[in-house]
Amino acid sequence: MDFKRSILAAILVASPVVAHATLTQSQVNHFAKDTELLFSVEDNFRNKDAGFLGQITLNNRSDVALPAGESDWQLYIHSVRKISTEHVAGLNIEHVNGDLHRIVPTSSFKGLAAGESLELPFDAQVWVVAYSDFMPRAFFVSGKNKPAVFANTDTEDFKQFVMPFTRDNQLYRYNEPKDLSVLATPKVRFERNNADNVAVSKEEALKRIIPKPRKVDFNRGTTTINNDWQISYQGQLKHEVMVFMQDLQDDYGISLKAQPDHINLGKEKLIRLKVDPALNAGKAESYTLEIDDEVINIVGSDNAGVFYAMQSVLNLMPAATQGSASLPQLELEDSPRYGWRGMHYDNGRNFHGKEAMFKLVEQMARYKMNKLHWHFSEDEGWRLEIPGLPELTEVGGYRCFDLEERTCLLTQLGTGPFKTGSGNGYLKREEFVELLKYAKDRHIQIIPEVEGPGHARASIKAMEARYHNMLEQAEKAAKNNIKTGSAKQEIQQVDMGPATQYLLTDPKDTSVYMTVQNYKDNSMNVCMDSTYAFLDKVTYELQQMYREAGVQLKNLHIGGDEVGAGSWIGSPVCQALFAEPSNGVSGPADLKPYFTQRVATLLEKRGISPGIWEDGIMYDRENSFKRDEFPNKTFTVNTWDNIWEWGVADRAYRLANAGYQVVLSHGTHLYFDHPYEASPEERGYYWATRYTDTKKTFNYMPDDVYANADYTRTREPIVNLEALVGRPLPKLEKPENILGMQGQVWSETIRTEDQVLAMIFPRILSVAERAWHKAEWEGENVDTKKQAKDWAEFSSAVGLKELEKLAQDGINLHLPVPGAVIENGTLKANTAFNYLSIEYSLDNGKNWQLYTDPISVENGANVALRSRLNSQQTSRITYVN
Repeated sequence: MDFKRSILAAILVASPVVAHATLTQSQVNHFAKDTELLFSVEDNFRNKDAGFLGQITLNNRSDVALPAGESDWQLYIHSVRKISTEHVAGLNIEHVNGDLHRIVPTSSFKGLAAGESLELPFDAQVWVVAYSDFMPRAFFVSGKNKPAVFANTDTEDFKQFVMPFTRDNQLYRYNEPKDLSVLATPKVRFERNNADNVAVSKEEALKRIIPKPRKVDFNRGTTTINNDWQISYQGQLKHEVMVFMQDLQDDYGISLKAQPDHINLGKEKLIRLKVDPALNAGKAESYTLEIDDEVINIVGSDNAGVFYAMQSVLNLMPAATQGSASLPQLELEDSPRYGWRGMHYDNGRNFHGKEAMFKLVEQMARYKMNKLHWHFSEDEGWRLEIPGLPELTEVGGYRCFDLEERTCLLTQLGTGPFKTGSGNGYLKREEFVELLKYAKDRHIQIIPEVEGPGHARASIKAMEARYHNMLEQAEKAAKNNIKTGSAKQEIQQVDMGPATQYLLTDPKDTSVYMTVQNYKDNSMNVCMDSTYAFLDKVTYELQQMYREAGVQLKNLHIGGDEVGAGSWIGSPVCQALFAEPSNGVSGPADLKPYFTQRVATLLEKRGISPGIWEDGIMYDRENSFKRDEFPNKTFTVNTWDNIWEWGVADRAYRLANAGYQVVLSHGTHLYFDHPYEASPEERGYYWATRYTDTKKTFNYMPDDVYANADYTRTREPIVNLEALVGRPLPKLEKPENILGMQGQVWSETIRTEDQVLAMIFPRILSVAERAWHKAEWEGENVDTKKQAKDWAEFSSAVGLKELEKLAQDGINLHLPVPGAVIENGTLKANTAFNYLSIEYSLDNGKNWQLYTDPISVENGANVALRSRLNSQQTSRITYVN
């Protein structure tokens, strides 16, 4: 770029003409306040499985009329389904970027008078079968006035701005091919809950530890732990003991004293803690636990093993116990199935606050999970303060109505026009250091993800803002010298190096692309040295934070996924790179491996192992980048794309066999941004599977990826996977390269702490279960009787004690909606979790009664049902008649 010319142009450009607004600020505010804006699905069957017909309705109940003809007012909506209709009712619909669309009047617009309504039918991508597909906080602006949010859309209650889903062409995704989804109804739930009806007593449920231990023998009798007990611990376990004591005090009101084991505590009731590195042949994280009348002996193969033994003790305690707790006497031997038991958390798209992260870490530790994959950078946000790069959070941490993106990112995902909108914010540096220490004390490794080269819009726009800020500083210096007549000399002396030091885009790049999320400009330029300077700067600052917290940054995820096809083709910088001889980069197809190799080498020099999403390490559908081209001993890959009919679900084995370290992250069973059931009222996307409930995740079998092939996306049962894929499926030749598994939550539709916690909990308990324990029923031929019994015990423990414990720790939960039928005038009801209370109402929710046994109801009665955990938390209401 000719920076001297740019500076002069900035100085000499004429002042912009100030547009006069058609409407005053007061009119803008009144129109948005009193006009009802509604979204609706009109027909999902309109275009087979490729598109749907939707509608926006404006009911003008204000006293403000929109004038006929061209005008400067604009109406903005968030639509994750890109709208293809360009003209309707005299209005243009324009796609701005991402989910943001703009509606503007043309000369043929007839106006909208006070008291009138306007219907705007539109065609858009794919299909919509859930309220949460529509985003809140549509807004209205005119000229230079401030925008105003349509009041009825400024809410998380979708039914205030989304019309009901009632017809088949609203409830099903398509009819060519046939959508075979079984929609959730009271009867469907009842039958599913009854399918594996295995009785589990309360005593058995209380004894069930989650995750299940490898071996446990229960003896007769119980032991009561109270303030009379003391802890004797090996010196190296001081931090684990402090966490255990705090948990006992906070959750159970039990206050224990603790002393190092060189101090004789006599014959007091004791919890003895020690480390024996030879335990279980030295396998990491192993432990034994013995509970007798007056002693609890805990031995771990390492500190983590002792910590997990203490979590088992806490897990055995009944919920809502204060001052003392009764424990079954037992002998237990335990060790984990996998060393990687993780949860991926995306708050890059929507920030949910600091507390959500601390709560997640606390509960992961309770269930013996040890890896938090933190997705803090995305197209829609950057959520961690980086010293020296303030624009990353000052601009990248917020979304608002700033089309130039100098003060914030373009608004997305229902944030609306203001920085006070949902999803905005970030962690300060000191808060992240605090989180690292908190996680360290609970044996959880936090793995940060710095997205690149795609999904990088937040960092790209932040660095462009940084460039412009520095450009303006140089401009001011040049302006001052115009007065002295030395402008030309001063401009020549301006050093623009600092402004471009971390720039992630080539200003002369003419590449055109559109990503899956409908972005046009979210790819870092992989040909620019400044891109790698930026990544190294961020990595350096991350390392300093980890060191300050007393931990090592061992793994850093680099994203790599969903790069827009066509990125960099029009970049002169990349063309120059192609022209360089013998650099191994001859065209666009070489650029992703070039980027990955260069970043992996950068990380290797810092002693950090890279991680990547599976599509970021592939040349094509079947062939991965050559493993020996990377200097890293460990290179983790998250394999997510197991949409069986897409034909790439064997990548987990292909990549493990190629020498990569694989973390199973499969979309069909482990994506918690998907709905809990097939209902329009359930939050979440459903691209991988129509729904994923706690039981489905519980039934995931990580040792045999192909055994999880149950349904296609249309919900057609899979009976011959090889025939569906159309080629031989490779066997796993290097099982040692399957490190473990993790759940994923992506937050496009998740804007608050309560929402994200409910999407994670209780499904995460099933991830903890499968990552720690291999069940007897697993295998190519599932033992369905053992599976049913195991699920009954697990779900009973969840319903009887785990949900209540989670709620006591401030976790907002998703509670299963009851199943119910009325047969011969008798109401029968159940839930997915035994011992979770059910309530019913015969007067449309005015009064609720506890359901304990089948009850008689009158003919034609419309019975409302819900599950209830406590005075604050209930499920959605369902109706049966």
